Amino acid sequence: MRTEPLARRTSLRLSAVLLLVGQLLYIAVTQLHTGGDANDHHAVFAAYADSGFWTLVHLGQFAGMAILLAGLLALSFALDGQSRTARWAGRFGAASAAVTLALYGVLQAVDGVALKQAVNAWASAPAAEKAARFASAEVIRWLEWGVRSYQDFALGLALLLFAVAAVRTAWMPRPIVHLMGLSGLSYLVQGWVVGSVGFSRAESIAIVLAFVLDVSWMIWLVVVAWRMQDSEASSLGR
Repeated sequence: MRTEPLARRTSLRLSAVLLLVGQLLYIAVTQLHTGGDANDHHAVFAAYADSGFWTLVHLGQFAGMAILLAGLLALSFALDGQSRTARWAGRFGAASAAVTLALYGVLQAVDGVALKQAVNAWASAPAAEKAARFASAEVIRWLEWGVRSYQDFALGLALLLFAVAAVRTAWMPRPIVHLMGLSGLSYLVQGWVVGSVGFSRAESIAIVLAFVLDVSWMIWLVVVAWRMQDSEASSLGR
């Protein structure tokens, strides 16, 4: 157990809790998302139109992602910044996390609102209008692919930058840094796959891998944060 300044320990604990709570909330809510082959648009659009919890699920996903990204921003205050490279990596990582949140808000507006309205209109349209309504829904789906792709790229870049900032931090165990970096790479893979072929099986594997990596390093970070002693309190106790 290392002794650290009170401000750093407080920021680290806040960051660790926000990261883990946000990630677990996101995973839990995502399990309620309407399933199906996401690239079989006729079948999956019909399932989406029948969903009664669509708006709540997407609001829950946005809340989980916002909490997680707030945790990343809090982490930027906890990192040592002993070198110029680490300081700038932390700053750019925080900026990338903010961009990720903005892109995720756009994503949920497209997926959680626009796509739902489009598939509802397609499902209830008369036969003569169905082809046009379906084409409109597909355009929104492809827009969702694009926004999701760049949101994944931004999140992956943020995690990689934070890993760079943390690599020279004295109190950060190296396995946490490595897991964070691998998680960042998995999001970059997701971004590439979604932008190329949409919501495929390869993207689903990358999502599960990112979830496992994220939960692993976030739990570890919580343990480190709560085992860390306050240097000020320690000095008073001598």
